[in-house]
Amino acid sequence: MNSPCSATPAVTCDRCDACCCQLEVMLICDRDVPARFVADDRWGGQVMRRLDDGWCAALDRDSMRCTIYERRPDICRDFAMGDSDCVAVRTLYYTPPARQEQP
Repeated sequence: MNSPCSATPAVTCDRCDACCCQLEVMLICDRDVPARFVADDRWGGQVMRRLDDGWCAALDRDSMRCTIYERRPDICRDFAMGDSDCVAVRTLYYTPPARQEQP
């Protein structure tokens, strides 16, 4: 029986790859996130700031770990490593883009 993540590397702390750190993170009642990591979205709400590479500004690019883990937003706390949402994001991350047919 094949699991949904059989084509992706196993999810462990040492092999997380932080795929979820490319998702938009809305800040609702998060007061502890350092201001340098907060941005306003086009509707006037607050989100975690992302850098030009599309990854969260709080992500350490060398270790792929959150630099504000103890102060991370509630939505990040609710996103559990290895759960169905994590597996879905990892599957998309590791799926190569569809090739376009040339006429």
